Amino acid sequence: MYNVEDLKDLTEALSSVDTNLWQEAINDEMDSLESNRTWHLVDLPPRCKAIGYKWFLRKKLKLDGLVDKYKARLVAKGFRQRENIDFFDTFFSVTRSTSIRVLISIAALNNLLIHQMNVKTAFLNGDLEEEIYMEQPEGEADVILGIKITRTENGIFLDQSHYIEKILKKYNYFESKPTCTPYDSSEKLFKNIGDSVNQSGYASIISGLRYVADCTRPDITYVVGLLCRFTSRSSLEHWNTIE
Repeated sequence: MYNVEDLKDLTEALSSVDTNLWQEAINDEMDSLESNRTWHLVDLPPRCKAIGYKWFLRKKLKLDGLVDKYKARLVAKGFRQRENIDFFDTFFSVTRSTSIRVLISIAALNNLLIHQMNVKTAFLNGDLEEEIYMEQPEGEADVILGIKITRTENGIFLDQSHYIEKILKKYNYFESKPTCTPYDSSEKLFKNIGDSVNQSGYASIISGLRYVADCTRPDITYVVGLLCRFTSRSSLEHWNTIE
């Protein structure tokens, strides 16, 4: 069980002593939204209205009062939509208690183990039939689509260090040594004629690297584009090149 503390708004979170922890939670939420391709940035079409947004910020506390988790969710103000005009169906946001009891009954009858897990971005995998337009967060941006923006008198600088660290940790490359020359263009890569080596993992990491190359790391664009050619059948050689 958890105790919770809800914050009023983003300003309160970023002006608190926990600002770095809240910023990390916000960046994590933006990374999830971007990686799931939740939206497209467009101009508002004529005769369309954009609904507002709200940052849902919650600090989860353990029973002893220590902080367990900083939770940040960006949500649309769906309550401003009109039934049978803006939407037609509604769904429960959580599982029905009857469904849980049925699953427990099946487990008891068949002597099965029960495991519980939380998929925080599960709702992002659904497809909407309706077009929904949401306002952009107001104010000068410091993070957009997971990219940190720093403005100084010398210019504006983009940084994806948080997103890159997540990729490195996810695929156990966080301890890898950096190099100033990521790839020798004279070296050749060849098509794999054998069995694919962790094809889904290869495709996933290439997708993340493409996003980094497109946004803030043009220096790796060549090698990432080269490795993209082997997404359908990756080999150990291709994995070694990623390293």
